[in-house]
Amino acid sequence: MTIHTFDALRACGPPLFTLSRFTPQRYRNCKISVQSCIIDPNNSRKLVLEVKEKLVKEHYSLPVGKNGRDDEDMILWFLKDRRFSVEEAVAKLTKAIRWRQEFGVSDLSEDAVKRMAATGKGCVHDFLDINDRPVLIVVASKHFPAVDDRLENEKLCVFLIEKALSKLPTGKEQILVIIDLRGFGTENADLSFLTFLFDVFYYYYPKRLGEVLFVEAPFVFKPIWQVAKPLLKSYASLVKFCNVETVRKEYFTEETIPVNFRD
Repeated sequence: MTIHTFDALRACGPPLFTLSRFTPQRYRNCKISVQSCIIDPNNSRKLVLEVKEKLVKEHYSLPVGKNGRDDEDMILWFLKDRRFSVEEAVAKLTKAIRWRQEFGVSDLSEDAVKRMAATGKGCVHDFLDINDRPVLIVVASKHFPAVDDRLENEKLCVFLIEKALSKLPTGKEQILVIIDLRGFGTENADLSFLTFLFDVFYYYYPKRLGEVLFVEAPFVFKPIWQVAKPLLKSYASLVKFCNVETVRKEYFTEETIPVNFRD
């Protein structure tokens, strides 16, 4: 994660240098010092405890336990996302925990989403990609917003994100999303769902989305993307347009290619 140098220095305490005596060599040394300060386990631990204390005092009604206000792994992740700003982490965490509670994330299960999952519009691949990332596959041609229930679609989406994240190997932090656009038509277009997908990652699963592949995008998809792209802001940079051959050769081995991308 990128750390803005001056913000990091303020979080660490006294300045490590003065601008009047700044040199490239000193700058290199300062970057190392900043990084050491920010990732120091003792410092991180103090910030986690500070966030926990604020959540207890200001948001006591929030649930506890895994993905709750006392989940230290979740707190640390949001601190990293917010560049170790306690106030920003508390604000974003509060929103995320409340959303999980209201959306009923902990109640989602295979049985709860089986009707929508049976359409084949989305799944989590059995294998990781070559970068050891879990893979969430969306088949856009099987998505019919005029017919399907919006909330059921969203529940399937969140369930699959949770399932993909549960497959993260130790030391890995992000997943790959592949959106198969073969056979996509205007009846499959759903700008609101596309923005929902990216919003969920930004607000509730920050820094978990590593890359999004739009595979074999037809001409009819281009105007939709032109409207959606500004709404996605920085997350639009995670999108890569590619063909099936790229998916096969650059993201999987012969043994791990998803069935719908095989010859």
